[in-house]
Amino acid sequence: MRNALGLMLASVVAAVVIAAGGWFYYSARADQGAPKTVAARAANPLPAQAKLAAKDDVETTAAIAAKPAAAAPAPAPVMPMQPKQACANPNALGVSRVVEIDTTGGPGFGFEHFKQFDFLTEKEVVLTFDDGPWPVNTPAVLKALADECTKGLFFSVGKHATYHPEILRQVLAQGHTVGTHTWSHVNLNGKKMTEQQVKDEVEKGFSAVRFALGTNPAPFFRFPQLQHNPAMVTYFGTRNVAMFSTDIDSFDFRKGATPEKIVETVMGRLDKLGKGIILMHDFQKHTGEAMPALLARLKAGGYKIVQMKAKTTFQTLPEYDEALMKDMKVPTAGTNTRPISSVVQTVSQ
Repeated sequence: MRNALGLMLASVVAAVVIAAGGWFYYSARADQGAPKTVAARAANPLPAQAKLAAKDDVETTAAIAAKPAAAAPAPAPVMPMQPKQACANPNALGVSRVVEIDTTGGPGFGFEHFKQFDFLTEKEVVLTFDDGPWPVNTPAVLKALADECTKGLFFSVGKHATYHPEILRQVLAQGHTVGTHTWSHVNLNGKKMTEQQVKDEVEKGFSAVRFALGTNPAPFFRFPQLQHNPAMVTYFGTRNVAMFSTDIDSFDFRKGATPEKIVETVMGRLDKLGKGIILMHDFQKHTGEAMPALLARLKAGGYKIVQMKAKTTFQTLPEYDEALMKDMKVPTAGTNTRPISSVVQTVSQ
């Protein structure tokens, strides 16, 4: 009896030992088949097919865990390219080349005041026009330029831009470059002008031209009467605005100026210098009248037109944009953000 009980007890113990051993064996196998951590995968290379999944896991984890990158400073808006217009005149003066100006730091052009950048070659000229836009006179200049398929640089007075925005938009639409010439054409070196008033004249002028164009103007500026205010010259360096003087003054604003005198003044000076930036005024009636003859003389003399464009556009200051809107009593849209489809609907066609 004792022998039978002993045999039974021995059988039970043996079964328990065998079961325990099997459990440990299969548990170890299960651990080997379980998914590894990223670190374990790096330490134990996976088969080729499994490596792609591991790579995806790591990239996704990194994307979620990474700190947001510091926002890069917004670049200045690039000057929009105007569509190239076909020229109907096979013998047109045209444009020999277009130069793009990086206005960083406020470079100056025109040897009457700035002598650093001598970029024109012999027989090259730049046509520039101040004080517009103005009815009749500016369109007359535009027609003469269009007839010869050539381009100019217009320095607009801000107040005039708000009077005649449709004319200034026509200037831009025809592919010309548009800069600014203060808000009201005041002499910025005037004795009664404070530093703040000078800044206001300049910045408000830029805001007015932007408003008239419906887009940012070029960061190009010409001082009224070529009176370069030293403080503003420094300021333009911080605003990355290129400043323009001149090489050849047409004196088309003088009393007694005639189309013939304007042409002779420009060509007489140009033939001596051989090249240069020409200063004219699309505000003046006689300038528009002189342009066809002047362009014909330039073409006959073998001169070539260079167009100046800016690499970037000018960013106006919001406080001046807002002040301009208030001064002009322009109504705003308020806070209504409803979609157009809920405000305007076609009910019949």
